[in-house]
Amino acid sequence: RFKRALLDQASPLVGQHLLDIGCGTGTLARMLAEREESLQIIGLDADQGALEQAKIKLAMMDKRVSLQHGFAQDMPFETANFDVAVSSLFFHHLNRRQKLDTLSEIHRVLKPGGRLHIADWGKPASLVQRGLFLLVQCLDGFESTRDCVEDVLPILLEEAGFIDVARGACVPTILGTIRLIQSTVGKN
Repeated sequence: RFKRALLDQASPLVGQHLLDIGCGTGTLARMLAEREESLQIIGLDADQGALEQAKIKLAMMDKRVSLQHGFAQDMPFETANFDVAVSSLFFHHLNRRQKLDTLSEIHRVLKPGGRLHIADWGKPASLVQRGLFLLVQCLDGFESTRDCVEDVLPILLEEAGFIDVARGACVPTILGTIRLIQSTVGKN
């Protein structure tokens, strides 16, 4: 449900060049490619095993989707290369310094006016959601997930130079609250 909400938030994408950060096994990249045939997508992930699974999942997407092995804090792309960047359940794995470094890199590789759309764990919508999220924190670590509970990501987006930072949909799940965020690179 939250990935569809992220797709809706990121639309329209006609003819754009998109970066899927932390693409994992390629589920979001596939959904994006199926929704918009003119979209050119690059999926970036540091997990070679996940990328191998993504290659299988994306084999029928021709050359519209390509995969790149690399770290989000040091992207192997030219400056101002993408129109849009998306990320789904990636940032909660990073500590605060890594989050800020990654956001700075995303800002660098997006074109002026480029948009970033994020779906990740966020400030719980209720005490029940907060309690459920403790399981995620136990599994993924309290250091990296504390920022989710404290709703720090929008602040870090601004620190990295993004403008028009806005919170989007809030999706309650059985493990906590997923929040959507969008922002833009200034046109200078």
